[in-house]
Amino acid sequence: MAATGLRIKLPDTIKAGDVIEVKTLIRHVMETGNRHDKNGKSIPRDIINTFIAKFDGQQVFRAEFGPGISANPYLAFQLRISGPGTIEIAWIDDDGVTVAATAPVMIS
Repeated sequence: MAATGLRIKLPDTIKAGDVIEVKTLIRHVMETGNRHDKNGKSIPRDIINTFIAKFDGQQVFRAEFGPGISANPYLAFQLRISGPGTIEIAWIDDDGVTVAATAPVMIS
């Protein structure tokens, strides 16, 4: 099942040099591949297996997930902001489907 409902949350005010918390949430059912349907047929694995975050095109955070990841995963990480730019995030699932979003970082 394709992922939907991607969100990025940044602090309301950011100053150059601040360490901020980037929060993101995506809706994805996450099927481990360990269950069977009512006819006994295996339900194929379908999980988000990779998360990548970039700031102005440079990778700043990456995570690899296994079948233990929950449905609708939430992830938060910290990032030192040197100046204005753009945060790009991407969630990639087992089928190679990538759901991505960007958020501008404005310095106050």
